[in-house]
Amino acid sequence: MTTPVASHGSGRAPSLSGVAAGTTARARSMSARAAHVSTCAVRLVVRAIGSLVISFGLLVALLLLWEATLTGRNLFQFKPPSTILTTLWRTWLSGPPSHLFMTQAVWHDIVPSLARALGGWALGAIIGITVGIVAGHFPRARGYIDPVVSYLRSIPKAALVPTFIIVFGASEVTRVIAIAASTIWLVLMNTMHGVRTLDPVMRDTGRVFHIPPWKQLTHIILPFAAPKIFAALRVTLSLALKVMLVAEWLLTDYGLGFYLLDKQRNYEIAEMWSALFMLAILGYLLNVGFLLIERRVLRWHDGVHGRTEAQ
Repeated sequence: MTTPVASHGSGRAPSLSGVAAGTTARARSMSARAAHVSTCAVRLVVRAIGSLVISFGLLVALLLLWEATLTGRNLFQFKPPSTILTTLWRTWLSGPPSHLFMTQAVWHDIVPSLARALGGWALGAIIGITVGIVAGHFPRARGYIDPVVSYLRSIPKAALVPTFIIVFGASEVTRVIAIAASTIWLVLMNTMHGVRTLDPVMRDTGRVFHIPPWKQLTHIILPFAAPKIFAALRVTLSLALKVMLVAEWLLTDYGLGFYLLDKQRNYEIAEMWSALFMLAILGYLLNVGFLLIERRVLRWHDGVHGRTEAQ
């Protein structure tokens, strides 16, 4: 009886040792995975910090230099960034949490200005893309349109605003149309150039396979011209903000442009600088938002270039 018991006990010993070895291996694997995850997290944090330093390091350095230069000095024309940012926060961002910390001044100053700028920019984009497609696709139409565009685009954009107000009257529609008239030309020219330079092989392929004209437009022509169109839209977005300011300086009593001019006339320097800071912030946010949309819409374009370079 002793021998079977001993042999049975000796059969258990390898099983227990195997379980212990497996547990140890799993623990080591989990420890290695945790170390790998923590290493990746540290790399991501370092990369994010590096990206922020590259993007905003110079701006922060300039603001700190500005602040240090004005410390202990009381200049009428300039205010330290701390005072300007405090004024900006108090004017537009000190509202209740239920209103997302926005004050009533946001709806009186910022929202109308953005509506005018984006409305005029969108209207100019629609007209510019439409006319640009026609001019780029039909040589005879381009012969009529190109000289007119070359002449009108040389007119200073700010000069259009008072002219439009005198001709059409001081109204919201006039201001939006003035902004649109300032942004049409670059979009039109880039669209026309993008459509005109379409690869003849792609154009002939659509004709040979009897693809309907509207499908050629949406699947061949517009995708090919899209990079040039988006480049023009990005430039004209900042132009729309500039023309919006000029439009609000003339015969209006609300909006960010009017706020800026009113504070300058009343020598409220901190408020004037805060309006400039807010304009810069809005311009930056609009540009970032547009870039996100552009990268999503044109993600195929980057991939095509990447494959071409790889080949």
